[in-house]
Amino acid sequence: MSLNRRDLMGASLAVGWSVASAQAQGWPARPIRLVVPYPPGGSSDIIARAIAQPLSDALRQPVIVDNKAGANGNLGADFVAKSAPDGYTLLLCDTGALAISPSVYTKLGFDPSRDLRGVTMLAYSPHLLVVHPSVPASNLKELVALSKRSDLNFAVTAMGSAPHLAGVAVERASGAKWQYIPYKGGSQAVSDTIAGQTQILMNGMLATLPHVQGGKLKILGVSKSTRMPLIGDVPTLAEQGLTGFESGTWQGLLVPRGTPADIVSRLNSELIKIIRSPEIRAKLAGQGAEVVTMTPAQQDDFFNRERSRWAKVVAQAGIRLD
Repeated sequence: MSLNRRDLMGASLAVGWSVASAQAQGWPARPIRLVVPYPPGGSSDIIARAIAQPLSDALRQPVIVDNKAGANGNLGADFVAKSAPDGYTLLLCDTGALAISPSVYTKLGFDPSRDLRGVTMLAYSPHLLVVHPSVPASNLKELVALSKRSDLNFAVTAMGSAPHLAGVAVERASGAKWQYIPYKGGSQAVSDTIAGQTQILMNGMLATLPHVQGGKLKILGVSKSTRMPLIGDVPTLAEQGLTGFESGTWQGLLVPRGTPADIVSRLNSELIKIIRSPEIRAKLAGQGAEVVTMTPAQQDDFFNRERSRWAKVVAQAGIRLD
């Protein structure tokens, strides 16, 4: 009996589905790598380390956090995008590499919408506008006035990152003037601002608030539409003249496109239980992060909308990097 082209295609698809199903049923059978494309100490890293052990317990396999920093998160994201879609390489990333890089970088080795798929969003924290304690400004208006008569350095986690574009948006909307100093991650930008080598910083609340509470940084505003209960006395930037201004850090978990649906579904279920647990929720809330969960489809739609949104900001600012 001979098989025609349609029969062969059908048989091939059936075999592929059978293999994927078998992989999903036996998953996980070995340790899982959780890639964070930023240095230790940043918002994504904090969340990764909060969920790694609970996820390991749930899956009964070690979950190893692997910081693959470089190129504003693109290095680690590219690594995961090109990894085998078998559920053993995960990406915990924010909007930088997923929604901003496609518009900023002329040469990007991967396409987030084509090569990655969402599992679930995990958390959101607004950006905090902070300065070194020696800066003689207590609000945005005073900082803008100071920037027009003094040279001020604005630390950014990386050129083209969400905090960088948030800083650009604040500068353009307020009429401020400052010089951007790029770093290779949020922790380094924070450290240099604490040391006084840079004077201004916008960064995720999760990684920045402890330094404000410790008196090492002075907070001038929060980039959320409403005040944060944890710092209810701190006005939003919208209240200080930037009507409608809102920015922040979204952390989500993604896998290579083509990962079996059963594995994505299992990860989604386990991660939502973990991130919504009273212990993790309280831990994140105590540092200024809100738990946010989504279905895989909702997360993909979210990042698609964010890509369109940030593409307009990038075009207006004229930011292009190789």
